[in-house]
Amino acid sequence: MTDLAAIATRLDDAARHAKAVPQLSEPISLDEAYQVQALSLARRHARGEVPVGVKMGFTSFAKMEQMGIDEVIWGRLTDTMHVADGGTVDMARFVHPRIEPEVAFLLGADLPAEVSEEEAFAAIEAMAPALEIIDSRYENFRFSLSDVVADNSSSSAFVTGAWREPVADLAGRKFSLSFGDDVRQSDTGAAILGDPVRSLVRAARLAAGAGEPLRKGAIVLAGGATAAETVEPGVPISVAIEGLGNASVCFANGA
Repeated sequence: MTDLAAIATRLDDAARHAKAVPQLSEPISLDEAYQVQALSLARRHARGEVPVGVKMGFTSFAKMEQMGIDEVIWGRLTDTMHVADGGTVDMARFVHPRIEPEVAFLLGADLPAEVSEEEAFAAIEAMAPALEIIDSRYENFRFSLSDVVADNSSSSAFVTGAWREPVADLAGRKFSLSFGDDVRQSDTGAAILGDPVRSLVRAARLAAGAGEPLRKGAIVLAGGATAAETVEPGVPISVAIEGLGNASVCFANGA
């Protein structure tokens, strides 16, 4: 029998110490990968980290097709993963970090497992432009689907801009990712499952299915609106969402 707790310890240590590890040699199912993720996060909670929400992954239809799946993946967020808007973060915290532009939802009400898009939208208290810093702990950023899920779906850190009143037309709004004045990536919110609110619907189902239903006050990162970019130290990196504002972060060596 595969020792899931041992895998969780290995991946937690890799994230904690920013040390790359080989891909999993043990064959595990997707369900077992989520068990590993939960065990790994339990270790972090025992060290004092507080759960604050969830992040969604593979929210692009093209990425789903590439991975041969028909469902998004998700990971857990904790308070220590949050980086202040405009802040500087040390590159030494990560193995090989990448960054992508997202929208964050702040829930003003609990969400059950089965919820319509209209009900999900009504539960949103506020929205904010966000940056997710993803960082696979596997060598060479190579992994299988089960590998990445076990590794908290590559979640590492996140930035949220100012919280604003919810807007109903996210799908048509432009998202852009800039390094300094250089716009590296841009697309509309429709790149996230056709509408980012659909990502929230799926988040509610997946989190509830794991016995961790989304509660009032939770933050949900809806998934990348564009491809991720490799970060560069010393360059301000920002997300801008049309009509919703922006958020930024900078990386430094030895900050």
